[in-house]
Amino acid sequence: MITDWHTLNREPSLPGLYARAATRRKITGTTLPDSGLRCWVDVDPKRLAAYRKVCGFADNGLLPPTYPHILGFALQMQLLTTRDFPFPLLGLIHLSNRIRLLRPMGGVNRARVSVQVQNLQPHAKGATFDLLTTLDDQLGPLWEAQSRMLCRGVKLEGEPLEENLVTNLDMNEVEHWKAPSDIGRQYAKVSGDYNPIHLSAASARLFGFPTAIAHGLWNKARTLAALAGHLPVANVEIAVQFKKPVRLPSEVTLLASEPGASGDFQLVGVGELEHMVGHWRPVA
Repeated sequence: MITDWHTLNREPSLPGLYARAATRRKITGTTLPDSGLRCWVDVDPKRLAAYRKVCGFADNGLLPPTYPHILGFALQMQLLTTRDFPFPLLGLIHLSNRIRLLRPMGGVNRARVSVQVQNLQPHAKGATFDLLTTLDDQLGPLWEAQSRMLCRGVKLEGEPLEENLVTNLDMNEVEHWKAPSDIGRQYAKVSGDYNPIHLSAASARLFGFPTAIAHGLWNKARTLAALAGHLPVANVEIAVQFKKPVRLPSEVTLLASEPGASGDFQLVGVGELEHMVGHWRPVA
């Protein structure tokens, strides 16, 4: 697919995009737009420091491996609330996330973010698509991500494809932490992601959840912060599949294989409830 790229002069304003998202509640089609958005963004040191604190990353001079998601969030919001995007943003479910660190992300003060959607596929509960985000600096590609999203209720022809991320290495406990009741609000402040299902029990109940749940990307970020000594800083792909949501408040345990070029990890809750599985591998 050839993408029709639109370059913005500045990052979109999130309040207006949330207002637009709140008024879009219906499925309007089954074709993804072939346009993408690009914009140069600056890394705000204060926001970066706040993100490190909420997610547990040490300041080692590198951007945290999940931080480009924050740099691209406003562009993603704009793309997913355009008139030709067929699905309502509120209610989309994040099934999996895969990031590739192509080079060490040190000294990155300004970068170009690009976002697009593609790969619409039937699913047993509706349809999935991939939200692609890339980060480039003056030297070229630096980081890229693929987030697989589910929209319930979409009807597409074809056989649903099952995606299961397999972990096969021996794992041991690495760390145990609490996900407090306000972590959704803390993460929203540093990420801009104010999805109601993460903010409070009252707002989550409006969307069918008995209590607020942690952001999937906070779970991944907190996990990668704990695995900093296990992972390479570049030429690595880190994939996760989100399982049962982390209800707030909760306590979780991170299991992982030994440090190295490749490895597996798992985030579990009380009673070995599986919240997230993942692995890291060298970029192919």
